[in-house]
Amino acid sequence: MRIIIVGCGKVGSALAEQLSGEGHDLTLIDLSERRLEELTTSLDVDSVCGSGTSYHVLQNAGIEDCDLLIAVTAHDEINLLSCLIARKASGCHTIARVRDPEYVSEVGFIRDELGLSMVINPELSTARVVSRLIRFPSAIGVSTFAKGRIELLDIRLPSGSRLAGMPVCEINASLHTHVLLCMVRRAGTTFIPKGDFVLQAGDDITIIIPPNEQVYFFEKIGVPHSHIGSAMLVGGGKISFFLAGILLSSGISVKIIENRLDRCEMLSELLPGATIIHGDGTDRDLLDEEGLATCGAFIALTGMDEENILLALHAGRHSKAKLFTKINRVNFEEVIESLPIGTIIRPKQTTADLISQYTRAMQNSMGSNVETLHELRGAEALEFRVAAHDLTGVPLQDMPIRPDVLLCCINRRGKRIIPRGQDMLQEGDTVIVVSTRQGMNDLQDIFLPRETEEQRP
Repeated sequence: MRIIIVGCGKVGSALAEQLSGEGHDLTLIDLSERRLEELTTSLDVDSVCGSGTSYHVLQNAGIEDCDLLIAVTAHDEINLLSCLIARKASGCHTIARVRDPEYVSEVGFIRDELGLSMVINPELSTARVVSRLIRFPSAIGVSTFAKGRIELLDIRLPSGSRLAGMPVCEINASLHTHVLLCMVRRAGTTFIPKGDFVLQAGDDITIIIPPNEQVYFFEKIGVPHSHIGSAMLVGGGKISFFLAGILLSSGISVKIIENRLDRCEMLSELLPGATIIHGDGTDRDLLDEEGLATCGAFIALTGMDEENILLALHAGRHSKAKLFTKINRVNFEEVIESLPIGTIIRPKQTTADLISQYTRAMQNSMGSNVETLHELRGAEALEFRVAAHDLTGVPLQDMPIRPDVLLCCINRRGKRIIPRGQDMLQEGDTVIVVSTRQGMNDLQDIFLPRETEEQRP
């Protein structure tokens, strides 16, 4: 597809890298010639220096032949105006990043009245991700599908776990559960496990499990599971604002530490149920006084990666809280992921995932749109809507499904089905698959090519 990206900051640069890697024809627009030069040097993309609100600049970028315009500058109004002009100029699809909390309640109206395809608030999306992880304190990752009705949980097997040394095929019989093990990550490699795959302590596993079995399963495998009743947030930015609101509505007490007095006053007015502390979040004495040792979750959300890492390391040593650390840069990703700083929060990656989900849905060839997409380490988890196809009504065991793909779950009118060999897909279902294969765009991609299928014995 021909895609124009307006704004080449952190999010725009990450999008350019991701979408260019997926083979799209990109043109970048930014006011900074230096930033454009850096990206055009490292990526196979075109660029135009100027404002995305200029019709002349959009013309030079090829707006008439554009399929999708994505506006992700630092200014909401510029993003909205760029999308509006693009819609009038070519009728292309448009996506705008809108971050101001004041617009949150009006997003639906803005999207519909301006004819936008999607409005993304990265901070709100990130807050929702963190809140889900706080709801599942035993998980190191949660991916939601079917409008939140189905969840894939990522869990790290502790030393001494009952699952260590156990083949995947024996899990349910041994534990009397109905868990489906979808994926295993070990020493930097991701596996779609077969029945004879043997688990080890330290593995990161991805599972689907009925909600009523979760506590029982976690206890059996040696993963602690306790309700989180309090959260300490360091940094009072937009993510903190949205996250505090979600947590308060869930009955979790919230304490925010922020060093800007004016921001503290604003948060006190907007979040009357939260405790707002004016102070330096890196002050160890202040953290101790405010109850670091007893908080259930500690979320480092300052604007500096280094501060967030140090805060999480300190909290990990002086409390048993579930840790979350916001990281914007990815220069030292391997080093950062090896540190005991809990779950790493990357707002720009959340935004990139949402936009990638939309671009893939635009490309589908048989009408089986990508409904949901989650980038996992070394793999992807996707939800497809099933359209009429010659493989609907065929037992799964007779389908030519790729060996690097696992069909995890079928959502049929709100009913969750863990698929077995005799189950069949029906038109209107949504299906969740995980795969180490990157870049799948529609349901057809989970099947072997016909020439490969014909060669199978």
